[in-house]
Amino acid sequence: MSIIRLYTIIKLARVYQIADCFKLHEPLTSQTADRGRRLREFLTELGPIFIKLGQILSIRGDIFPDDVIAELETLQDQVPPFSGEVAEKTVIEAFRQPLDHVFQSFDTTPIASASVAQVHSAVLKTGQRVAVKIIRPNIRSALKQEISWMKSIARFGNWFHPDSKRLHFSSIIREFETSIYNEIDLNYEAANAGQFRRQFKHSDQLYIPEIYWDLVTRDVMVMEFIEGTNLYNTQELKEKQVSLPQLAQIGVQLFFKQVLEHSFFHADLHPGNLFVDTTLVDNPKFIAIDFGIVGILTPMDRHYIASNFIAFFNQDYRRIAELHVESGWVPHNTRIDEFESSIRTICEPLFSRPLRDISLAKLMLSLFQVARRFETEIQPQLLMLQKTLFTVEALGRNLDPDLNLWDTAKPEIERWAESNSRWTTWLNHLLQSPPTWLDKPSSTDQPVTQDKLTLELPPAIFTLTSLVIILTLTDISPTLIVAIHILVLLTQLKK
Repeated sequence: MSIIRLYTIIKLARVYQIADCFKLHEPLTSQTADRGRRLREFLTELGPIFIKLGQILSIRGDIFPDDVIAELETLQDQVPPFSGEVAEKTVIEAFRQPLDHVFQSFDTTPIASASVAQVHSAVLKTGQRVAVKIIRPNIRSALKQEISWMKSIARFGNWFHPDSKRLHFSSIIREFETSIYNEIDLNYEAANAGQFRRQFKHSDQLYIPEIYWDLVTRDVMVMEFIEGTNLYNTQELKEKQVSLPQLAQIGVQLFFKQVLEHSFFHADLHPGNLFVDTTLVDNPKFIAIDFGIVGILTPMDRHYIASNFIAFFNQDYRRIAELHVESGWVPHNTRIDEFESSIRTICEPLFSRPLRDISLAKLMLSLFQVARRFETEIQPQLLMLQKTLFTVEALGRNLDPDLNLWDTAKPEIERWAESNSRWTTWLNHLLQSPPTWLDKPSSTDQPVTQDKLTLELPPAIFTLTSLVIILTLTDISPTLIVAIHILVLLTQLKK
């Protein structure tokens, strides 16, 4: 069977002339003009797992040209649902008890179906209506086989493709493998949903359905059933007298709140995952589902992303170049003046347009493409962020064609940057996790070793030294800093 599958892949690759699709260093010709369409049709014919690969590749705008990305973005799961009997059997095996011991009723007709899982409606014994997500049967064995072929093809590409150093075929497949295996483990998705629900528990702008933790396994997840209007159904939203411009602004604010405040964002914002609660027309609330794909940023990523946007708002290209080097996004031996010149070349023409017509997502992508010319490997979470920002922009302008993303995003970014300077972040970390030198030295003499160094100076000296340094190097309110240090000092003296 595996040999037949390999033969099928090779045959289709020849039929669709896939080699042309990766001649990215050559200008488009009549032979390669439709390369994006051919790659999309090739992946579609190979089935759902290759379709998922294509969807992952669609975020790699730093590697693939616009014409290929545009085609990959249109890839849709086209997989028929599996039978209700199979769904029931999977649930029984997952919970190890009869179906009627868990549910009052279970609808065998799915309400949604995709390549990885499908969703059924059910009612718990308590009378609560729920949604039951069920992983497609036998998907893991099929996935293991398909990924093995993908890895073999990637190795072949690494050996023979002239652009292999830039395309990193094997790296792309490894990232896909990690992503898809997370997506088919519903414990992972449930944990993501739980974190989002906790972060937005008191929000009047976003609602996350409740997870029923006693009914979560690797293959089955039970969650609160939600009802709302699909965000892409603008006609119904208008009929319900919901303000679409207001929705657009809320959506942008929520995105930057996820990125800047939580460093944790929903990265799969396709039409089936976003709804609107229109119960209160004057205060509509987003509802998000499906948390199998999320983005996670480090504190350093978050700081430099905000700083890069602010520098761009101010057309400070040298600062953008410096930030890329400081963050390690480009090699430390990069010449700042050369990098600044490259950034100016792509950014300056943007300012010839009205600000409302400038895409922050395309700006990020352009910066990534420049960075790659300086031998930089862009981190996957940043590529995911760029792709999600692009989706947010498209969503916002679908709701409100006059949306000025700059006017909406800039205050959010500047507000966060002002309250989260590196010194403020350091001070917060100091208060939450005081360094060991603030502890009172032990009265017993201990030998000093290489792996454990004890500072024997009084805590008061360290506290006062810290106070002088922070007052000298920051613009944080002196009253606040002095008060904090007095509290720390009194605590230590009490010891």
